[in-house]
Amino acid sequence: MENYFTDNEDIQFYLSDTRLKDIFELREKGYTESQTYPFAPEDFEDALDNCQRVLSLVGQLSSEILAPSATDTDRRGCTLENNIVSYAPGTQEALKRFAQADLFGFTLPRKYGGLNFPLTVYMMAVEIVSRADASFMNLFGLQEIAETINEFASPEIKEQYLPKMASGRFSGAMVLTEPEAGSDLQAIRLRATYDEGKGGWFLNGVKHFISNGCGDILLVFARSEENIRGGRGLSLFLYEKDENLVVRRLEDKLGIRGSPTCELQFKNCRALLIGERKRGLTSYFVPLMNGARIGVSAQSIGIAQGAYLYALKYAKQRTQFGKSIIEFPPILEMLTHMRVRIEAARSLLYESSIIVDLQYAYKHYGTDDIETASKIKDLTRLAGLLTPMAKYYASEMCNEVTYEAIQIFGGAGYMKDHEVERLYRDARITTIYEGTSQLQVIAAIGGITSGLFFTLLNKKMSIRFPESFNPHLEKINECEKLLKQAVSHVKARNDSMYTEYHARGLVDMAVEILMAVLLLENSRESDGKFNLAKKFVTDTFHRVQMLSGKILFSDKNIVDEDRRILD
Repeated sequence: MENYFTDNEDIQFYLSDTRLKDIFELREKGYTESQTYPFAPEDFEDALDNCQRVLSLVGQLSSEILAPSATDTDRRGCTLENNIVSYAPGTQEALKRFAQADLFGFTLPRKYGGLNFPLTVYMMAVEIVSRADASFMNLFGLQEIAETINEFASPEIKEQYLPKMASGRFSGAMVLTEPEAGSDLQAIRLRATYDEGKGGWFLNGVKHFISNGCGDILLVFARSEENIRGGRGLSLFLYEKDENLVVRRLEDKLGIRGSPTCELQFKNCRALLIGERKRGLTSYFVPLMNGARIGVSAQSIGIAQGAYLYALKYAKQRTQFGKSIIEFPPILEMLTHMRVRIEAARSLLYESSIIVDLQYAYKHYGTDDIETASKIKDLTRLAGLLTPMAKYYASEMCNEVTYEAIQIFGGAGYMKDHEVERLYRDARITTIYEGTSQLQVIAAIGGITSGLFFTLLNKKMSIRFPESFNPHLEKINECEKLLKQAVSHVKARNDSMYTEYHARGLVDMAVEILMAVLLLENSRESDGKFNLAKKFVTDTFHRVQMLSGKILFSDKNIVDEDRRILD
């Protein structure tokens, strides 16, 4: 039987990142926890061994339990009856088996029953699970909710809820109201009011498109300040589901049909305030979104990996004109392009997760001094740049790869007989939820125009590379020059509409240049990776030339020209 971790050498490669040593050293408090918890690692090698064992278990469960039932889960979907949501049988069995294996507390501290793994290792598990069934990731991947409770809730709340979530007995969901809502109560779709007589907060309103909205624990961003516009009027609440929450309907979706997407009605639901009032969006939402963006990146790569492997196997087995279709250059080129983009996206995913892990480790376990504070500040800025870039590229790549997988299958791929049809439908949501691709571009563009991206790139380029890499490094240097010219051209206009119009082109150039460097960095000791990196660098060189020219020679009135076309 396959194992979706041990059969993927590229995922295993990222466990060798030297920065993980610092992350584990901080999270394990110098490996002193082994004195209290018998399964805590005694040193870094022991920690890596724990990671490999757990990820191997995830890989086994994914291939033996999740993957075989994925088609049936997709066709059955979820059901709603008498305000109770039921998962498909395959999902129910998977939830039970993953809970029995203690896999629902990946990043939580051991005192709550967690594994105390870094986000990077958790994302490896998310990618593995998503390759088997992307809809299950929307249940397994909601562990960020428990992590948010762990980071911001009071000790009493953590003691009450986190052990249940780590054991898999309580599932979670996140509910966000619109930060644009103003003081008009009619415009506020979800609000929280404090009842002094009853001594507590109560939620009222309606929200739709809530993944796993039937969960036991809901983290709710609701408007607590009726007269404060924007994000400052939102606070964060924890609500344990009871009879006052009504699941009004389940969405009938194109893909990820094994995870329920709910429309919820809150009817005077008693909730607990997490942290401080008015800081829901400004202080607590950003860390949660970093994890969510990276989670969708991992989900996207898992889907793409599955589609690529199905297409590769089919291309080797399917014969036309007396030979396997993989021997035809157009098919060979498609498959190579698929693999190169998957590994490029994976390099950015784990670079981003490492940055988030370092920021978290220094913030929560580092020393209280000026040097550490400076590191946290720099890492926070980098996380704000890299996480939207990773989500943007991985999700767009996922849609392209699944599209091409169906093309390789031909007419057979259009039929429900093959898994690529389901993967194609599952892929489509990845560019939409947790922030559309357009929003990710807007989130990333500031780090490019401010120069933060070039600071990161220069640091990466200062690494010692073998002399044989020089021709490829020269291409990257030329790409950097073209990107700088395009950025200067856009900034010189001093027109926000013009900047937003060209933001996607600038982000495309930046993200591909960065991944080219990351792939070269990763291939210093691997001929196989070097061949892949060379191809990506060459493709990036030509893409950047095209994209920069499109910006540098664009009409200064291009926004108005587009409006006239639509009018």
